[in-house]
Amino acid sequence: MKKMVSQPGIFFGGFSVFAFLIWLVCTGLGIYAFVLFVKLARRGIVALDLYNHAKNLEIRQRYESVNKDGNDGH
Repeated sequence: MKKMVSQPGIFFGGFSVFAFLIWLVCTGLGIYAFVLFVKLARRGIVALDLYNHAKNLEIRQRYESVNKDGNDGH
């Protein structure tokens, strides 16, 4: 019967350093992707606010200028 030799530099109780590095890279990429998503969402909110403001101005000018001279058509 052969004796199994432990290699403490490569495996630590079934957990490899390579797996830890892959986990670390994936965690870093996940955090980076989350930051990019938050930045994109904030830009989208600002763009939506600008669009709503422009549309509100357009609607106000259209409907407030109909009877601007005080003549309501009667």
